Amino acid sequence: MKAHTEYLWFQTKQRRELVRITDEVAAAVAASGVKEGMALVSAMHITAGVFVNDDEPGLHGDIWEWLQRLAPEGPDYRHHQTGEDNGDAHLKSLLVHHEVVLPITAGRLDLGTWQQVFYAEFDGQRRKRVIVKVLGV
Repeated sequence: MKAHTEYLWFQTKQRRELVRITDEVAAAVAASGVKEGMALVSAMHITAGVFVNDDEPGLHGDIWEWLQRLAPEGPDYRHHQTGEDNGDAHLKSLLVHHEVVLPITAGRLDLGTWQQVFYAEFDGQRRKRVIVKVLGV
């Protein structure tokens, strides 16, 4: 079995931002030499997430609105009593989740027609990373 690890680094311009990372993950898969296996893509921060969905601006807006309804930005979080101001970011991360596992077939990411991989930042404007761990034969 082969194993390959790469780190993707981000420093978003906005506090909340979506970053399409499909090409970077595909490049890590190609560099790994794995022909059949899986790629784990995981945000290494508790206020960020990774997900697979369509790269369509209207859907992106719907995702942000949905997350804001479920975990609204505001001062009413117990977490803020510690001096932090990002309670909503922690909850948004739970909703999106921090990782995805993607199939590799014939040496390439095996995604559906419209599937793209996204890094979701909920408390950005500072340097953060994502691990891409490729395993297989």
